[in-house]
Amino acid sequence: MEAVQGGTRPSSTDALPLSGLLVLDFSQFLAGPSCALRLADLGARVIKVERPDGGDASRQLCLGDLRFDADSALFHAINRGKESYAANLKDPADLDRIHALIARADVLIHNFRPGIMERLGLGHEDLRARNPRLVYAGVSGYGPDGPWRDRPGQDLLVQALSGIACLSGDADSPPVPAGLSITDMMAGAQLAQGILALLVRRGVTGQGGRVDVSLIETAIDLQFEHLAVFLNSGGKMPHRSGVANGNIYLAAPYGIYATADGFIALAMAPIDELGLLLNSPPLLTFARQNWFSDRDSIKAVLRAHLAGATTKHWLDILEPAGIWAAPVLRWHELMVEPAFEALAATQTVRAPDGSALALTRCPIRVDGRILTSDRAAPRLGADTDAIMAEFEEAPR
Repeated sequence: MEAVQGGTRPSSTDALPLSGLLVLDFSQFLAGPSCALRLADLGARVIKVERPDGGDASRQLCLGDLRFDADSALFHAINRGKESYAANLKDPADLDRIHALIARADVLIHNFRPGIMERLGLGHEDLRARNPRLVYAGVSGYGPDGPWRDRPGQDLLVQALSGIACLSGDADSPPVPAGLSITDMMAGAQLAQGILALLVRRGVTGQGGRVDVSLIETAIDLQFEHLAVFLNSGGKMPHRSGVANGNIYLAAPYGIYATADGFIALAMAPIDELGLLLNSPPLLTFARQNWFSDRDSIKAVLRAHLAGATTKHWLDILEPAGIWAAPVLRWHELMVEPAFEALAATQTVRAPDGSALALTRCPIRVDGRILTSDRAAPRLGADTDAIMAEFEEAPR
């Protein structure tokens, strides 16, 4: 990648891929900040621009009442390794200082509702004139147009509106949303992809550009397999399985089943082979061509049979035979597995007072290198004075 305008330049051959890039993160909550987090993990310098009164609202969004260094642990999980610059975007003096930052930035990320950045004088067209090399990245709930554009862009609402919530749970249960904020996190990942693509293009043309994603478009794309079938089958709505629903379009045995001491997940597998391995003659009565149409009947047989022995008992039979099966683990069970230890999937970050917080790490490895950082999320406005001095004194 070509020479950059903003942050500290790499000083060694093992510098991370985005070392030297300056990212301004105007976003809050999850989608935008998770995108900026991934760029920081990959070496970019990320300055989080926050309102002086309270900052990012997720600073106070506690999960399980867990706080760290005066803010929620959730905030640290999404914003570790960043700097914090406090500014009132409606104050002319603060806005002038923001423009001084933008003049040297490589990437700007925001998740304001459509039209707000333009009203602040921070829209793409305004900033392109000041910094034509800037990659301008926005994430919204429902895109810039249409009757939903001003709806609250919140993950559960998007799962409901997009149909995702109607995919999980058994046929006789109500819609079941995913237990994670999947559209937020995937929107952040897609925004990061778009930013990286524009940075590559900038390396060729010297010009920045604009990339936008929305939660609703992300949710639609997440369903690309299922929607491909729906769109090309006359709009016929599929039905959830009445037993161990795992995928609306996949035949038995796909799903999760109770055992004598826990649960076991079964993916795609020939029913006749399962019947032989599990010593279940009823499974041998189902014809291959009916494995989808008879899936609830097949799953009911499996449900009754698998409840008769432990998870380990069944895995000891199925795994050596090459059947795709796995135990259903809770977190405390996962984390004592040697496989989890081998991943080195967690890291420790530290606050200025030395206190420590355990978090997950970046899942990407670069040149075989696991990417970790011990920097906690910044205290609100902690870096304002230093950044102001740095960028006001440096030539634009």
